[in-house]
Amino acid sequence: MSTAPPDWWASFFSGLAVEFWQAAVPGEATAQDLAFLWKHLGLSAGSRVLDAACGAGRLTHPLAARGCAMTGVDISAEFLAAARAVASEGSGSARFRQADMRDLPREAEFDAAFCFGNSFGFLDDAGNADFLRAVARALRPGGRFALDYGQTAESILPRLGLEGRQEADMAGFHFAEDTRYDPASARIENRFTFCRDGRTETKLASQRVYLLADLVSLLEDAGFDVGPCWGSPLEEPFALGSPRLLLVASKPA
Repeated sequence: MSTAPPDWWASFFSGLAVEFWQAAVPGEATAQDLAFLWKHLGLSAGSRVLDAACGAGRLTHPLAARGCAMTGVDISAEFLAAARAVASEGSGSARFRQADMRDLPREAEFDAAFCFGNSFGFLDDAGNADFLRAVARALRPGGRFALDYGQTAESILPRLGLEGRQEADMAGFHFAEDTRYDPASARIENRFTFCRDGRTETKLASQRVYLLADLVSLLEDAGFDVGPCWGSPLEEPFALGSPRLLLVASKPA
C-alpha cells in the first residue's frame, strides 16, 4: 500500500470524502459528543468556544444554537462551504475561518476549545506539538480543552495486525478502508475508497500513533494541566482496546 504524502491532509477533504463524513456520523453519536463537551468544558450560553478542526460544523452549529459564541477553523474549503451554508440559515453565533489547524487566534480569546472527530495526529511530531501550543495560546487562563483521539496505541494496536481491511455500506456509500501500521514511524497508513452513484474516489491518509503517556507529555509541554480521560463520551473508563480517548485539559489560571 502506498504511503500518504506528509501534507496529505491539505487536499484530502474534498469531493466524496467530505460528502461521506457529513453523512456517516449518526445523530446519536453527535448528541453524546455534545453532552460530553457541554459538561466537561463547563459551557453555558455566552461561552466563547473554538472548534478545530470543525469540518462542516457537526458540533459547531448545535453549540451555537445553545448560545455559545463559536469559531470553527478548518483547512477544507468544501467543509467550510457546507458549514457556512448552514450558518446562513440561522444557527446561532458561529463564524468560520479557513486555516491550517496550527494557525489559530493568538490572543487569549476563548473560554474553551475542542478537537473532535479524530482530527488530531495528522501532522508530524513538531506539527502536533505546534497545534497544542496554538490551542493553549488561544485559551484564556483557566480555559479548558477537550481532545478526541482514536489512534492511541492502546486503542489501535490490540485490534489491528500489520495490515487490515474494513468495508461497509453506510449512508448511501460503499466505504472501504485498508490499514497498516508502520512501526518505524509509529503511524497508521490508510487507503480510503469512497463509492456512491457510480463515482469512486481513493485517498491516502496517515496519522501518528501515541501512547496515552506520550500524549499527556505533549499537552504538558504545551502548557496544559491534564485532567481525567475516558474511553467514550458516556464516560466509560479508558482502557486497553477502548475505541476512543477523550481527554480534558486546562490552561493554568
